[in-house]
Amino acid sequence: MLYGAECWPTKRRHVQQLSVAEMRMLRWFCGHTRRDRVRNEVIRDRVGWHQLSTQHRLRWFGHIQRRPPEAPVRNGVLERVDNVKRGRGRPKLTWDESAKRDLKDWNISEEIALDRSAWRLAINVPEL
Repeated sequence: MLYGAECWPTKRRHVQQLSVAEMRMLRWFCGHTRRDRVRNEVIRDRVGWHQLSTQHRLRWFGHIQRRPPEAPVRNGVLERVDNVKRGRGRPKLTWDESAKRDLKDWNISEEIALDRSAWRLAINVPEL
């Protein structure tokens, strides 16, 4: 039996909807509208904002990496069941695959996740 988020695919539609809502709030925060034709990258740089969904996914990845190996959430997310046949066509993007892609995009190694303060600095989460 699978535990954790691996059994549910990350739907691109949901990620896109989060991204659109996020940009709408950032534009409102800066005082711009879509009619001003200011690029998203410019607004993100001005505010100093990264993609929220990516940052949350990496925070959860660090949490899972610090759990003991016998924890159910770690067994379900990090171990893949090989005897399950996936359907035809393009395979669905799982949480595990998207987290690995985010690590590669941000140039972060998995070993940093074991040190909580270094991990928070690497993914730009402010200390509390």
